[in-house]
Amino acid sequence: MNRRDFSLTLTRPLGTAAGTIRRREGDLLRLDAGTYGVGEATPLPGWTESLADCRAALDAVVDGGDEALRGAVDADQYDPLTDAPTTLTDPLTDAPAARHAVESAVLDARGRREGRPLAALLADEPVATVPVNATIGDGSPEETVTAAIDAVDAGFSCLKVKVGAGDLDRDVTRLRAVRAAVGDDVALRADANAAWDRETAREAVAALATLDLSYLEQPLAPDDLDGHAALRGRGVGVALDETLATTPARDVLDAGAADVLVLKPMALGGPAQAYAVAELALAAGVDPVVTTTVDAAPARTAAVHVAGAIPDVRPCGLATAGALEADLVPDPAPVESGTVAVPEGPGVAGDAFDGLF
Repeated sequence: MNRRDFSLTLTRPLGTAAGTIRRREGDLLRLDAGTYGVGEATPLPGWTESLADCRAALDAVVDGGDEALRGAVDADQYDPLTDAPTTLTDPLTDAPAARHAVESAVLDARGRREGRPLAALLADEPVATVPVNATIGDGSPEETVTAAIDAVDAGFSCLKVKVGAGDLDRDVTRLRAVRAAVGDDVALRADANAAWDRETAREAVAALATLDLSYLEQPLAPDDLDGHAALRGRGVGVALDETLATTPARDVLDAGAADVLVLKPMALGGPAQAYAVAELALAAGVDPVVTTTVDAAPARTAAVHVAGAIPDVRPCGLATAGALEADLVPDPAPVESGTVAVPEGPGVAGDAFDGLF
């Protein structure tokens, strides 16, 4: 088993709850279990463990050697690490990004061995393509409209507009301008990234209900389940994203706090873990949407497989390759006209990652 680190420059700085980052730093893990598998750990402050803690957890796994994980390749693909030695799993308990790398490598190795893509390990009838949304950052109404029109011209039929950086009236003006510019056939979402208090969020829902908004993402603080539950049923769906970094999905569902769950496999501990949450959500009548933490190609492609395993999945936040100035390998799952083809090669991407080690 081998680990190697990497660092990728972002095209523009990314603001997070822990500060602004300009690079995505992480590690790749290569497992040799007869057939090899590759997994990625790219921790993100506020979502996962720190980079230092991630690397410490991966070092413990590497020290255990390939043999300790061979059994995981033959285990239940929906929870492949469940019977792995505790010397390997204990360090991963509070390290979802590190766990993502391990689980991904195990599933990649199994898919390669069986000649099946990851999506086919998770679902009997995965889809061939996944719809994706374009994300439009904060800007003036004119800038927002220009970005929206550009995205629609590029083939996107779903737009997510970032809100909450300015006052509410400004955001409502921006969203109304976008709706007028792109028409009613384009799905429109708004993402507040937990910027609002309850009163502002109620005002936002009332103002946006006339715009046929697909959903409003994370309007309130991550721990405010009751506040989110109270916003539902007012004409705009409620999606939760940041909440899942600190609150188990089952608790969110039990609280009736969301119409949509936004799943980040890196923050949830791996592709199979994310798929399990998707199934839990669907059973509760809540739609899952898959997105990334601005990952490199191995993790981003694994997320495409998770989305491809979800029946009738709504547009997902997988068009994030452009946030990187350069990637580790050519993109195995590029966005074309608002969709991503799920790779058909065995494992995550066939031989696309062969040159990484």
